[in-house]
Amino acid sequence: MKKYIAIFSAVLFAFSVSSCSDEAFEVQSTSSLPGSAAAEIVEQNPEFLSAYVNGFYAWLVQFNQAGNSAHDDYGHLAIGAITDLMGQDIAVNGSWNWGTYDINHDYGQWDWTRPYQLWNCYFTLVKNANEVIDFFGEDDPVNPLLRGYLGQAYALRAFSYYYLIQLFQDVAEGNYPNATFNTSAPAVPIIYAVRDGKSTEEVEATSGRNTIADLCEEIERNIALALPLLDGYERASKNEVDYSVAQGIAARYYLLSQQWDKAIDAATAAMAGYTLMDNARLHAGFMEIEDPEVMWGFNHTSETQTTYASFFSHLSNDTYGYGGIGQSVHCIDVSLYNQISATDFRKSLFNTAAGDPSATERAGAQIAYASRKFGADDNYLQDYTYMRAAEMYLIKAEAEAHLNGTSTTLATLMAQRDPAWSATADVAEVLLQRRIELWGEGFEYFDLRRLAKGVDRTYEGSNHSTRGWYKFPAHAKSWNFQIPQREIQNNVYITEEEQNEWVSGPEETF
Repeated sequence: MKKYIAIFSAVLFAFSVSSCSDEAFEVQSTSSLPGSAAAEIVEQNPEFLSAYVNGFYAWLVQFNQAGNSAHDDYGHLAIGAITDLMGQDIAVNGSWNWGTYDINHDYGQWDWTRPYQLWNCYFTLVKNANEVIDFFGEDDPVNPLLRGYLGQAYALRAFSYYYLIQLFQDVAEGNYPNATFNTSAPAVPIIYAVRDGKSTEEVEATSGRNTIADLCEEIERNIALALPLLDGYERASKNEVDYSVAQGIAARYYLLSQQWDKAIDAATAAMAGYTLMDNARLHAGFMEIEDPEVMWGFNHTSETQTTYASFFSHLSNDTYGYGGIGQSVHCIDVSLYNQISATDFRKSLFNTAAGDPSATERAGAQIAYASRKFGADDNYLQDYTYMRAAEMYLIKAEAEAHLNGTSTTLATLMAQRDPAWSATADVAEVLLQRRIELWGEGFEYFDLRRLAKGVDRTYEGSNHSTRGWYKFPAHAKSWNFQIPQREIQNNVYITEEEQNEWVSGPEETF
């Protein structure tokens, strides 16, 4: 469903988190307190900040962030699911509904809902992180709990900017396999906390479209601030960012920015202590963040689950949601399916060409090549997974292959997934295994962007619906999202002339 809305500026933000995170922000704002007074409050009662920190993670699963009550608006994982549809590897079949315009690259214009949903999700997270950061004085805290809280805020700022620069700009120059990182292109505003110590002039200078290089400097600064604060911090649950997750965020960023040595180091540190899924757990439906491979996610409860407006409603063809009822069935692209070895355990996560006629209770589960990767829970209490160790193996393997021509790390992952695997672990092979391993988890759009690869759904034998039967070259303007309308209207530091150029996908490809 495509909706038009009037939207407002995240830069001039005065936003209170609603629904499941109301309590997290019904506290006195630090904007009305001198820094010393705010620091004294948390020093006397460190637990005071727990509501704010929990608010970070409640926001990441918040329904209706764009204000339209749309069922494809349920937080961070919704953005991964939405953007995945713009790629090649998910072929949507059924009667369709949510995602139709995304599949056709026809939802990126500034006065539509989608750009605002993306902008609001991550800039709200930046704003909320700044709230926590401003509870601290000039010196870093000594209390381990407070150090962890401050470290999480810095890590989540890096996380937010990592996504924003890829959604609102073409991050690559050239084409695969020779694409380079496009650091000179205009990106998004940088919003500082008071504790960052920036002058009025510096704040004004970064309130417009900074370059990607500027954002990279800010991401690296936040990573450098977060890691020592989180080193040794014992998180309350996997809902929270800890040292390993902060290293995982760093690994993602260094892969994007083609800093291969740093990507290897960060991925190695991130995956330490985690165990790859065995075959039984691989087939358990990706529903439990307590799985030893899962690094970070969200443990849903009856108070936080959002039923039909949820990741599993859309992605699981075995749940009685949009996938299961046959309305928006997520299938694997047949050309990718055919590249999965018959001895690879992951091939059984998808139906064959014959489908599964025995799945009589779920129409979506019967369709040819339908995904069976994500499991069912009639109460919609499946956990959300944001990061797992297999991704870190793949980051390390790709960086090794870029540096050395081949990877030694990929074999460790493949020994767990396909005991008969014996291919050369070059960049192309690592990327193939990445597509297979992370299918449906929200990575494809971002990989296509950083690698400067296009998609072609029109090949002979394609199982993509005719409504998505297009080619999208790597640098097509339809890949970009425009800056939301009211941001342009309300932010005096961004002019209409600085807006991203955008062309509707079908118009460009016909």
